[in-house]
Formats: sequence, C-alpha cells, structure tokens
Amino acid sequence: MSAPVCLIKNGEDGKLQVVPEALGILKLIEQPVVAVAVVGLYRTGKSYLMNRLAGKRQGFSLGSTIQSHTKGIWMWCVPHPTKPDLTLVLLDTEGLGDVEKGDECNDNWIFALAVLLSSTLVYNSMGTINNTALEQLHYVTELSNHIKVQSDSNEENQSSELAYYFPSFVWTVRDFSLELEIDDQPITADQYLENSLMLKEVVLQGISTNLQKYNLPRECIKEYFRIRKCFVFDRPAHPKKMKRMHELTDEDLDPCFVQSAKEFCNYIFEKAEIKTMKGGHTVTGRFLGSLAEMYMQAICSGNIPCLDNAVLALAQIENAAAQDRAQQHYREKISAVSLPTESLQELSDLNQRFLQEALEMFMKSSFRDEEQKYQIELGV
Repeated sequence: MSAPVCLIKNGEDGKLQVVPEALGILKLIEQPVVAVAVVGLYRTGKSYLMNRLAGKRQGFSLGSTIQSHTKGIWMWCVPHPTKPDLTLVLLDTEGLGDVEKGDECNDNWIFALAVLLSSTLVYNSMGTINNTALEQLHYVTELSNHIKVQSDSNEENQSSELAYYFPSFVWTVRDFSLELEIDDQPITADQYLENSLMLKEVVLQGISTNLQKYNLPRECIKEYFRIRKCFVFDRPAHPKKMKRMHELTDEDLDPCFVQSAKEFCNYIFEKAEIKTMKGGHTVTGRFLGSLAEMYMQAICSGNIPCLDNAVLALAQIENAAAQDRAQQHYREKISAVSLPTESLQELSDLNQRFLQEALEMFMKSSFRDEEQKYQIELGV
C-alpha cells in the first residue's frame, strides 16, 4: 500500500461502519500480520508515530490545529522491515475525547476495536504519567463491558480470561520534561510506568470512593495487559517547527527525540508479536479482515463482540472456502483426463492422485475443522 486507507469510518448517522474497500485489501494478504494500533487523546501526535513505523514522513494525516484529523480507524499495510515473511498492519485511531464529537460511546468502541484487532496496543499521551493521565485512560475500565471471551461467561470469570487474548501494551509519553528518578536514583521508563501503576493500599473498613477511583484504571491495566513497555519522548522541536512536522527530517528534530523514536520503532519491529486469536491460531491479513467485519456486525446489531463466536464464524467461512477450492481442483483435474485411458488401473491411479491433491489443498487452508466435518463432506 502506498498510502493509508480508512478501515472503520463514522457514518452519517454517527455510527461506526466498516469500509468494504479496506476489507478487500486485507483479504488479499495471506501472510501472518503484526498488527499495531495506536490510541490516545486527540492532538497528541499519534499519527506521527505510525508514520515512523511505516518509514515515511507522510502517510497518516498530521494536524497542526486544535481539531482532530484522524476519524474512525485508518489502516496502512506495509512489508515488515525486519521479518520479510510478515506484514505490518498499522492502525491509527480517531483521537479520544474529541470535543467536537462528544460521543463517549463511540470512543469506547474505537478503543475496544483497537484492542480486538491489534497484537500490540500503543497508548499515546502528553506530559507525564500522573493520576490525570490514568483517569483519561478510563476506557480500559470499560473493556469487560465491550468484549466477551465466551457468550455465556460471567463478568468475573471473563475479566481474568481477557488478559490471555489482549495485545501487549506500550505507553508512549510525549513532551516529557522530567528527570527519570525516584528518591534521587535513576530509573528506566519501564520502571517509571510500573511505579505509576502502583495501587494504594485499601483498608477493609471505610473504603473511599476516591481510593477505588484511583486504583481502578491501574488494576485494569495490570490485569488486562500482562506485557507492558514505556517510552518517553522529549519535545521534538520548537512549537513553530512542529506545525510542519511532516516536512521535518531527523536533522531538524531534537536528537533525544530522534533517539527515543528509533528505540520505539526498533522495539516494535523486534518485539511486537504476530496477531493470534483464541486457541493460538495465527491471524493473516485475510483473517484480520474477516474479524473486523464480524466485530463490526456485532456492534452494529447492538451485541458485544465475542472472541469465541468470532473463531467459530471464521472457521465456518474458511473451511467452506477451502472445501470449495479443493472440490474445484479435483473437478478440473479429472475432467482434463483424456478418455479412454489405457487401462482402468491408470484411471484409478489418476483419480487417487487428484483426490490426494484435493485433500492436501484442503488441509493446507482449513481452519479448526476439529471434528473433520468439512473434510468428510469433501468426500476424499
């Protein structure tokens, strides 16, 4: 792809819609994907980070005004820079908390979709990781209301299960101006994040609402995202220069910012894992497109996306398609045989060979046909 395209858009009625053209692009990708989504408040520089990962200065729209530029979820599929057998899918999301939009429900679904579709979730914020920053990440406390593991699971059980299927978590802190120190001792950015996520002790009697409010986002981040990483970035340039960030080269930017950006990109390229789904199955671009479609169908029908249901539905789609391809292959091969053959044995041998080829073709692309239902129906 030479440029990003919109994957999930805001319809005229204000509801989220999947864009068929973007699905068509995904469904042509047979490689496993590393899916990286960025979320965060609007006007915090999320799109710039995604462009860095794509190796481009321009691509995802950058804005220099107070208005949010990215609407919905935009997608850019590029070759993985260090792993040629993978495709890197970059997902740039609409800024959360946009005052012009004023729709909290829309923000919650954007955040939930970013979690569902990614293998690494980047949360981008400004300044420091303080209590205000964590309160602004309140969307994480709503995830169990917007994603289910099993359609019949209760909330208590599913909260612990979600962590096994959620992406890794990277917090990027922009325009960071503090010293990374605690009690005059230097710390890493990762230690800074973990220290910020420490809970306040709860006394059993007289638990205050404020204390619960303080601990809740921290508890959810620690419970849902078992793999966590943090990067802090200096201000990239003088504010006047930042109005044209898409034109600036690394030589125009603060060296510390450039170094942090390189470390962030290298981490994503080396550590971000292949997207998998429930059961550990590898997700290709085609699978990711089908998942996006199914999750959006659930949301638009007023239901909560369910990981179990998505796997079952995807298995039906993929196995039916694999069955059709295998049967078509057999029909084409057997119909091309010149009759009569020299002997019945020759015809029988050819038939067995074509049946075996059809079976191998089916097995190569079938998905979770655990009871061999589709294989049996294949008739080979």
